[in-house]
Amino acid sequence: MNIGSYQLNNNVILAPMAGITDQPFRRLCCRLGAGMAVSEMMSSNPKVWNTDKSKLRLEHSDEAGIRSVQIAGSDPEEMAFAAKVNAEHGAQIIDINMGCPAKKVNKKLAGSALLKAPEQVEQIVKSVVGAVEIPVTLKIRTGWCENTRNGIEIARIAEANGIQALAVHGRTRCDFYKGNAEYDTIKAIKSAVNIPVIANGDVNSPEKAKQVLEYTNADAIMIGRAAQGRPWIFREINHFLSTGEHLAPPAVTEIRAILMAHVQELHKFYGEFMGVRIARKHVSWYMQTLDQGKQFRSIFNGLEQPVEQLESLNIFFDKLT
Repeated sequence: MNIGSYQLNNNVILAPMAGITDQPFRRLCCRLGAGMAVSEMMSSNPKVWNTDKSKLRLEHSDEAGIRSVQIAGSDPEEMAFAAKVNAEHGAQIIDINMGCPAKKVNKKLAGSALLKAPEQVEQIVKSVVGAVEIPVTLKIRTGWCENTRNGIEIARIAEANGIQALAVHGRTRCDFYKGNAEYDTIKAIKSAVNIPVIANGDVNSPEKAKQVLEYTNADAIMIGRAAQGRPWIFREINHFLSTGEHLAPPAVTEIRAILMAHVQELHKFYGEFMGVRIARKHVSWYMQTLDQGKQFRSIFNGLEQPVEQLESLNIFFDKLT
């Protein structure tokens, strides 16, 4: 699969997730088989760029694979400026967020709220595409609600104005993450446009990945929540799609190595104070795949120092092996 001049290693992509797909997690997922990893969304409002969080999100060096950076906002000029700044900082692809269902984003008429305003969608897309010389992609939902499912209209606007790939989450904004994703709309969108379409929503196993790709005829799939605590899902899906066979699950020794390295990278990237706190949620997700993990999580969440976290993880895995 190509996005502009960039060729992906495969068609299994890490979805952008706020507060999750930071640089350490993107690098890890790419190492474990993701064809591309999209960054967590960055606000297009330059007034918030001086925060520590935003400064880290503007850091695109030392990435693994293609550097795709997602921006969110509602003002076409601000979005264009944000795209230019990120391109200057090393982004190779700009992704526009029109899929986030969060209330704090939608009340600013950003994220999936934009699906209610096709004319605004067109203005934003035109401004961003015109501002940079790198490919621009778009992530949407199927519509605002069941009665206003306008994904095909938005997809056609995107294609007509230079968007080079479209990711579609198979839920409306009003669905949030409830119920099951539906793929009929994604299939219809794929039939309506000629740009690459990426199917997103509830892809949590190799079998589901194959099923969704075949049903929608999408060019790629996007993995979000299923990768939390299970970053090796990308290689499992790739192996199944290419061979029809299941890859053996990682041994406890490999999970230990992956988790320990991930936590150390979080400490290094964020510093001791924030690194410890962000490590807690990632470790919690890993523990869901391990026996005895539930009891350990409550202990781990009370630790305040990086060395304490690493020591406790070593003790935990020593008892498992």
